[in-house]
Amino acid sequence: MKTKILLAVAILILIALYSGAYVVDETEQVVITQFGKSIGDPKTQPGLYFKIPLIQQANYFPKNLLDWDGDPGQIPTLDKTFIWVDTFARWKIVDPLLFFETVNNVLAAQARLDDILDAAVRNFITSYPLIETVRASNRKLDTFERGIGQGTAGRFLGKITVGRAAITKNILEQAQPKLTGFGIELVDVKIKRLNYVEEVRKSVYARMIAERKQIAEKFRSEGQGEARKIEGKREKELKRITSEAYRKAQEIKGKADAEATRIYAAAYNKDPEFYSFIKTLEIYKQTLDKDSSLILSTNTDFLKYFKGIQGKME
Repeated sequence: MKTKILLAVAILILIALYSGAYVVDETEQVVITQFGKSIGDPKTQPGLYFKIPLIQQANYFPKNLLDWDGDPGQIPTLDKTFIWVDTFARWKIVDPLLFFETVNNVLAAQARLDDILDAAVRNFITSYPLIETVRASNRKLDTFERGIGQGTAGRFLGKITVGRAAITKNILEQAQPKLTGFGIELVDVKIKRLNYVEEVRKSVYARMIAERKQIAEKFRSEGQGEARKIEGKREKELKRITSEAYRKAQEIKGKADAEATRIYAAAYNKDPEFYSFIKTLEIYKQTLDKDSSLILSTNTDFLKYFKGIQGKME
């Protein structure tokens, strides 16, 4: 009987020790509560700890970075341009005891972050023109398009005096004091995405299309002008080549005609009478046939060779 009692006592002690021990790892921190109220200092170092079983309870909170992702909202800028702004942040619990006493859990802390960060983002977005939220510096853009005209893009965008990085820094600085009372440290705030609202987006797209059409028409007219210039040069070169070829051909033809005339003259001068006789026979052949009728004087030179032959025959 005594053995059973000792065994039961040992089991109860083991259960008490098991339920009274708890482990804290590197990513956690613990606040001990007794009847719902915190007692003692929070446990922020990793290790094995003990508490009173059943009476005390260990409340675990993350020690690493936590994320906050805001809901995209429609916000007007200082120059009355409505945009959708989507932001996110990183935060952590630096005072787990204060965190437990004020917001109690991470879900409630996210709700507080929603209220504080959304208000800070809206406050700074509405305080500056759109270009201040979009750009972080005045560096020269590498998206300049030839054909728009020098300086057009710069005049449209304008110059920034604060910039996106400074705006997000100001949002963090404005929100941090309000979160300190909850044991929260805001590590970083960033703008994840900016976009025009639907109405503004349509007008922006229409303007972009009109600009691209203007650029295309400019390139098209320049191309047509260049084509006309090339065609003019081609026609001019073609006429020059044709004229030069015609001149050379006429020179060669003239030299050939002169040479032929010289040869004919040299040949004909050796026997003029024979030449006259041959040419006359050619004319007879061309003009006289069985269907030809001629009425000529007997003294004409055209028949002088016939008369000569008749005289010889007599």
